[in-house]
Amino acid sequence: MEILKLSIISLLILIGINSYSQNLEQSFSSSYSLESQEKYTEAIAELIKVYDKDSYAINLRLGWLSYLSEQHPQGIEYYSICTKLKPLSIEALLGKTYSESAMGNWQNVSDIYIAILNIAPNNYTANLKLAQIYLSSKKHSQAESIFKLILNQYPFNFDVVIGAAWNNYYLGKYREAKVLFNKALLLYPGNKSATEGLNKIK
Repeated sequence: MEILKLSIISLLILIGINSYSQNLEQSFSSSYSLESQEKYTEAIAELIKVYDKDSYAINLRLGWLSYLSEQHPQGIEYYSICTKLKPLSIEALLGKTYSESAMGNWQNVSDIYIAILNIAPNNYTANLKLAQIYLSSKKHSQAESIFKLILNQYPFNFDVVIGAAWNNYYLGKYREAKVLFNKALLLYPGNKSATEGLNKIK
C-alpha cells in the first residue's frame, strides 16, 4: 500500500513538472512572437505568468525585455538576479550594461566591464567598450593599454582601429594615428571620422 502511495505521488509530481515545462515553453514562444511585434510589455506579461525567481532563463529574458520596454531599473534588477544565480555569467553582465548605459550610469557600466574582464581578460566587447569609455572620458593613458591589446587581437576591425587612431591622436602620437586612420579607410572607405583625423594631422 505504501509503495502504491509513493508511486501515485511520484506520478503526480512528474505530471506537474511536465505541465510546468510545457507552460514555460509556451510562454517563451509567445514572448518571442510578441517581441518581434515590438509588444514588449505583453511579452513581459507572458513570462510573469510562469515566473520563478530561481530561473536564470526567465530572469535573463525579462532583463532583456525590460530594457527594450525602457523599464531600465527593472531590467537591472532581473540581470542582477541572474548574476547572483550564475556569478560567472558574462551574458548577464553584458545585459546589465544596456540598461545602465540607457540611464547614463557610466561609472556602473565601467565597473561591470571591469568585472567581466576579471572573469575573461580577453573578452572583446568588454575591452572595446571600456576603451571607448576611457577615450570619451579623456582617460587616454588608460585607453591606450586596452587598445594595444585588442589591436593585436583584432588588427583589422574597424571599431578597434578607429578608436585606437583617435586615442593616439589625443596622446600626440600622430605617426601612429596616421597609420591607423589610413587603415580605417581600408576597412571603411570614405569614413568621415577617419578622414577628419587625417585632415587634423595634416
